[in-house]
Amino acid sequence: MILLISSLTIFLFRKDIFKSRKKDKKEETEVVIKKKEKQASSEIYFKVDIKGQVNNPGIYSLKEGSRVIDVIEASGGLTENANTTVINLSKKIEDEMVIIIYSNEEVNNFAKTKEVEKQVIENCIKKDENSLQNDACINQSNEQSNTDNNLININTATQEELMTLSGIGESKAKDIITYRSENAFTSIEDIKNVPGIGESLFAKIKENITV
Repeated sequence: MILLISSLTIFLFRKDIFKSRKKDKKEETEVVIKKKEKQASSEIYFKVDIKGQVNNPGIYSLKEGSRVIDVIEASGGLTENANTTVINLSKKIEDEMVIIIYSNEEVNNFAKTKEVEKQVIENCIKKDENSLQNDACINQSNEQSNTDNNLININTATQEELMTLSGIGESKAKDIITYRSENAFTSIEDIKNVPGIGESLFAKIKENITV
């Protein structure tokens, strides 16, 4: 009888321990779930508009910290005619950002493309107080800032624009364009990878260039 009572006591004690452990595990799981839900609710998402040579152009919502390459993947990837030599694929996205993936033809005729783009923007932006204002116009504040500072974008500048830099003649300007057609500049230091441009020449032009 005493043995039976002892066995029953041990059984009930172990059952209580099992229930307690099960309860603790359930509470831990609930804590983890709530923590994940809290993290998800605090995550910031940016809306980005991607146009041009991607399979599914449109507006996509991606987490803060995502990069241009992530937007391209979200839009179904590049078309066969896409050319990303003038695009910084590693650039972090911003809210309301517009990404245009150019075609091979557009990159080969970039000077003409930029002129057309400029005309489109001028037609889009409000002219005066009697004109309609289009809030969807491409934001050119960064480009305008570079223009104001007389900085030459080595990824997009024409041969003539590159030749305005100290020490850059026709030959070196062509070498820069040839290089960037295969390797986009991600920093101004990358221009030193172009044959004939060393530290001394870079020192002369580094204050006047950007990417």
